[in-house]
Amino acid sequence: MIVVTFAAILFAAWLLDRAAAVPVLAAIKAYQIALSPLVGGACRFRPTCSAYMYSAVSRYGVVIGCLLGVFRVARCQPLCRGGFDPP
Repeated sequence: MIVVTFAAILFAAWLLDRAAAVPVLAAIKAYQIALSPLVGGACRFRPTCSAYMYSAVSRYGVVIGCLLGVFRVARCQPLCRGGFDPP
């Protein structure tokens, strides 16, 4: 009989989230290197939206980090005041 504890399930979920973060972080870094210089300094916030999303995914995992990043990009528009907004 195999006994799976709740801690083992949480650890497996954490490990899966960390593994999923690697390609997401690589995609964000590729955007920062290849496309961001072409767009110019359009972000109204510091850190920039891509740096914010990179930090959020690193800190909170793929699901929460991507949600935070999407909400941040949605706020990055002319009607928003902008400024310093850490993740």
